[in-house]
Amino acid sequence: MTDNNRAQALFLGEIKKGHLHTVIVAMPDMQGRLVGKRMTARHFAAAVAAHGTHACAYLLTVDMEMEPIPGFALTSWSKGYQDFTLAPDYATWRALPWQPGTALVLADAVDESLGPVKVAPRQVLKDQVSRAKARGFSLKMASELEFYLFRETYESAQKKNWTALEHHGTYIEDYHILQGTREEHVIGEIRNQMEAAGIPVECSKGEWGPGQHEINLEYSTPVDMADRHVVYKHGAKEIAMQKGCALTFMAKFDSRLAGSSCHIHASLWDAAGKKSAFWEGGKPTNNFRWFLGGTMALAREFSLLFAPTTNSYKRYQAATFAPTRIAWARDNRTCGFRVVGERNSLRVENRIPGADANPYLAFAATIAAGLHGLQHKIEPPPALEGNAYESSVQPVPKTLAEAVALFEGSRAARAAFGEEVFAHYLHAAKAELAAHDRAVTDWEKGRLFERI
Repeated sequence: MTDNNRAQALFLGEIKKGHLHTVIVAMPDMQGRLVGKRMTARHFAAAVAAHGTHACAYLLTVDMEMEPIPGFALTSWSKGYQDFTLAPDYATWRALPWQPGTALVLADAVDESLGPVKVAPRQVLKDQVSRAKARGFSLKMASELEFYLFRETYESAQKKNWTALEHHGTYIEDYHILQGTREEHVIGEIRNQMEAAGIPVECSKGEWGPGQHEINLEYSTPVDMADRHVVYKHGAKEIAMQKGCALTFMAKFDSRLAGSSCHIHASLWDAAGKKSAFWEGGKPTNNFRWFLGGTMALAREFSLLFAPTTNSYKRYQAATFAPTRIAWARDNRTCGFRVVGERNSLRVENRIPGADANPYLAFAATIAAGLHGLQHKIEPPPALEGNAYESSVQPVPKTLAEAVALFEGSRAARAAFGEEVFAHYLHAAKAELAAHDRAVTDWEKGRLFERI
């Protein structure tokens, strides 16, 4: 019996025992949100468990507002917006303790020939893991997510047009234990419920903004880590909702406050995951240097996958702990890439992604860039000394438009992801940019309504 079959048997056993009444079958969409169906546990066991369930392929061609965007090859109005199948990955199933009697199982999108839908984010990451495996490597990864917590519901925030919201904290609370106590009824619940859901948590801490927090998850393999990331992000919102609160993972919620990041830690290992490929003989290896060199060489070209919205780029402000330069150094938080640890813990921390990043795509970009460095033996530049904000090294892209242009011209992106995936996400980014360019903002109204 395979591991997947054993996991399936255990899951169905829980249903048979009457422990579950609802099963959520969901996949991550292009924005990293969970989309799918809730079904009765009885129906899932009888009719869905063996073959999966259908979902409209438009789920991988819509924007944040669920607006079908024309021009995708996957599906369109002319193709009738056909179905694909959500095939459960039973290794991912977990009971959700904040929704008693409910279990979640993540699924892969499968086409009518039972092949993977190549542009599905989970598959994009799986393909990069396979590329690493073909070179004899595996990876261990972790993501650190920050967010702002409010004494608001999502409904009250909407009624206020997302302005003048009451933060759950009243001052910057970085590492601050007393202020953290005021928010522990939400933050502690998230920590404990994630642990109970089989998502190991290391710790939580206040961050560099009022009501801003970080909850760190333990590292894992890339796909498993991305799965944990999206379940945590989704579950944190649901738990906050149950507490009458709201939280946001926007990269830059307020121009006056620190942004929210998604720092990605990555290390390269042998195929079995037993021996670090970054450290040997008491020092970092060539593989470490070339992996770091690749991630830096392609940081600008791949920025679209680290920073997917126009808001993402407003986070890159000097002296805010968000990076503005493609630099690296050991344990230097002003750089885009921070090297930490030694021996088996030696890893590269990519500080460029914001909390709005889709982890599957951001992880895939990290792996693809590292493999590019290994293939071409790209040496990183010298480690930066001092304050990267004051340096003259290459900057991160300043706008989504710049990132789109860099991605579109990237031969490395085409080679790493394949033309189908490359074209799909380039088209999605152009649609996001066009939506922003059409929008009339409150800032424009306040600046121009009377005085122009």
